[in-house]
Amino acid sequence: MNWLLDLTPDEWNAVRLSIKVATVAMVASLPPGILIALVLARGQFWGKTLLNGLVHLPLILPPVVTGYLLLLTFGKRGPAGAFLAEHFGIVFSFRWTGAALACGIMGFPLMVRAIRLSIEAVDRKMEAAAGTLGANPLWVFATITLPLILPGLIAGAILSFAKAMGEFGATITFVSNIPNETQTLPSAIYTFTQVPGGDEGALRLTLISIVISMAALVASEVLARRVGRRMDIE
Repeated sequence: MNWLLDLTPDEWNAVRLSIKVATVAMVASLPPGILIALVLARGQFWGKTLLNGLVHLPLILPPVVTGYLLLLTFGKRGPAGAFLAEHFGIVFSFRWTGAALACGIMGFPLMVRAIRLSIEAVDRKMEAAAGTLGANPLWVFATITLPLILPGLIAGAILSFAKAMGEFGATITFVSNIPNETQTLPSAIYTFTQVPGGDEGALRLTLISIVISMAALVASEVLARRVGRRMDIE
C-alpha cells in the first residue's frame, strides 16, 4: 500500500490543482446556478425552452466541442478573452482559471437541475403567506425559499464538484495539459497512459480520483439528509 501514497511532487500538484479547480468552479457556479434554476422553475416567458436547452447543452455535446467553443470565445484572440485581457488583465486560456471555467460550465447543468427540482417542490403557499405579511420577494426568497431548497442546493453543488473533478475533454482542449498549471487529475492520468511504465502512476491517480469523488457524493447525501431532518423537526 505504500506505493499508493508515494506520490511524486507532480502527482501531488495534480491532486491539489484538481481540488482547487473543482472548488472554484463549484463556488463560482452557485450564484448563477440558483438564479437560472429559479428562472426555469418559476418563469413563464418566450424562449424558456431555448434557455433550458442551452443550460443542458454541455451534457449532450462532446466535451471537446465545449472546450473548442470556450477557446474561440475566451481565448486571447476571442471576443470575450481579448476584452477581459485588455481591460482587466484576466486571462483564461492555458491558465488554471480557464480549467475552472471549463469545469464550471460542464458541471453547471447538474447543479441547475438539482436546484430547479428543489424549487419546484417548494409549497408556494408558504411564500405567499410571507408576502401577505409585507415581506418583499427578495426577503421571502432568503428566509423561506432558500432554506427549503438547501438540500437540493447542497446536492447540486457537490454534483458539480464531482463532475469538475473528472472533467477532461473540455479542459484539455481549452487550457491544454501544462504540468503545475493546468494538469488536473484526468490530464495527469492521460499523460501516464501515454508513456512506458506509467501504469503505476495512472493507477495511483485513478484510485485517488475515485476516493475524492465518492467522498464528495457521500458527503452530499449525508448533508442533504441532515438538513432535511433538521427542517422537518423545525
